[in-house]
Amino acid sequence: MSDSSPSPAAQRQQTIAVIGLGSIGGVVAGCLAAAGRHHVTACVRRPIEKLVLDQPGGTVELQLPVYTDAAQIKEPADWVLLCTKTHQTQSAAPWLARLCAAKTRIAVLQNGIGHVERVAPLADGATVLPIIVYYNGERLAPDRVRLRQGSDQDMAVADDVDGRAFAQLFAGTPLRVQLCDDFATLIWRKLLINAVANPITALTLQRQAVLRRAEIQELCLAILAEAVAVGRAEGVRLADDEPQRALATLFTFSGELGTSMYFDRLAGLTLEVEALTGAIVAAGERRGIATPLNHALLALLRAVSDAATSGG
Repeated sequence: MSDSSPSPAAQRQQTIAVIGLGSIGGVVAGCLAAAGRHHVTACVRRPIEKLVLDQPGGTVELQLPVYTDAAQIKEPADWVLLCTKTHQTQSAAPWLARLCAAKTRIAVLQNGIGHVERVAPLADGATVLPIIVYYNGERLAPDRVRLRQGSDQDMAVADDVDGRAFAQLFAGTPLRVQLCDDFATLIWRKLLINAVANPITALTLQRQAVLRRAEIQELCLAILAEAVAVGRAEGVRLADDEPQRALATLFTFSGELGTSMYFDRLAGLTLEVEALTGAIVAAGERRGIATPLNHALLALLRAVSDAATSGG
């Protein structure tokens, strides 16, 4: 693994379209726009007059072009940053159809696994890059987001030509991008973190401090042991102590932080169930590996999510 810190002066200005200004998209759009080196636009459902970014260095107010209709897009972008939830990917199809060409790179900043398989059919020949997001973003209002940084890196990407080009976009911004030789293992490690942090916080309606309870830690280790067995069957190189590592990583974050699924439940939104716990259960079924705890979580999360969708 290596870090990329190219000189900002060495970069040419590129056109970057960010689809979705939620907790993840709002942060990347804000950081890129504040740096002022690229032309950043936002693709959203509802217009905003400005974007306010609360970051460790202070609060900034940003003016950036905002589109609410894909028909407003006149030409393809150099980069598309897809920041919707995984279950909203199909809704981004009209945007991708207008923004993508063979030269375009689509960076998929979504949870779970299978980014390329999910987005490539909509990409019109563009290159699709899966991105792992570590930073904690919180949407405070439709036009305001907060960045909190908890680990050594904020995002990770494969160490190849496209990955290095993605890292260069963020040179000089607060967001740190890690280049990784073994991306498959790294993305499963992020899935392990999400496999406990998101369901437990959403189901208990508590922030990450709940993970410090002894009985919750015991439950998390058992959930993670199932997921590790599935990941190994999928050919991922996961160590014997991966469950303990995942919990240790979570404990480096402040207990007052929430998760995307926690915030979605508070807002009465559909939960990103299938890309996280659902992905583990589905892979277990493919490989003939029992995942009773993850299956129980999936049943509960689906029930909560379906209630949000139906309004009851």
